[in-house]
Amino acid sequence: MSIAKLEIDQAAGNSDAWFMHRGAGAPQDGLAALFRLMGVDESAPQASAQITTRRVRADVALFHEGTRAHAVYFIAVGTFKFMHTAEDGYEQVLGFAGRAEMLGYDALCQRAYPTTAVALEDSTVYALPVADLFGLSARVPALGRVLHLAASRQLLHQVEIANLMAAVSAEVRLARFLLQLSDHMAERGQSPRRLYLRMSRRDIASHLGVAHETVSRSFGALANWGCVAVNNREVEILDREQLLACASNTRGLVHPRRGVAADSAAPARAQAACG
Repeated sequence: MSIAKLEIDQAAGNSDAWFMHRGAGAPQDGLAALFRLMGVDESAPQASAQITTRRVRADVALFHEGTRAHAVYFIAVGTFKFMHTAEDGYEQVLGFAGRAEMLGYDALCQRAYPTTAVALEDSTVYALPVADLFGLSARVPALGRVLHLAASRQLLHQVEIANLMAAVSAEVRLARFLLQLSDHMAERGQSPRRLYLRMSRRDIASHLGVAHETVSRSFGALANWGCVAVNNREVEILDREQLLACASNTRGLVHPRRGVAADSAAPARAQAACG
């Protein structure tokens, strides 16, 4: 379903086009669930908040760029992409967010969402109204810690994006992207070696700033170099050291079997792995 179709459905009052479920539990239960999600120790928060639970279908927008920011969202289950739409209609995927990450925090300084967030799979989020955010965080210190954690993760996203775009070679950008995903999986207690890509190749291409076909070729190159094994959306990191070596050379790498020397400034391990 297209985002344009969703806007028509919303205007017609078809809330099911946006959310599979919208519900509000007991206020303290909502806060306690949010604290558990974020790993904050606060067993009995002494405050109330209108925290709602929203289940968002795959390919459905949680919020749209330019619309008024009524809430910030914490991802309990699932994955989202957030993107900016240019004047010519091109959609630039700025990043991806998963469990225990926050969406919409960057809207607080301008009262409108600067990006569109779309679910990549059936997902569940906790919604905290912007109107309650600062007053509640002042009364409940644990919520302040939650916001600091979420803001820190968003800053880390910006560093990761800068690191990706600093690379000239598409293979290097992809290697860095896969390593970032691997690190995020490890943080969530999941396998850092076996990845299931919730995003499409086209989404990855938009995020990396390369053509769709280039992403497919880059996956093939990393597989040929023994870094990964690829089966559609399933990616297994076979040799993390080689993948790290591939990611370490900003200017790009050439397979050694083709007889082209790697950049002399690159580490010797990068030459052996991919250079």
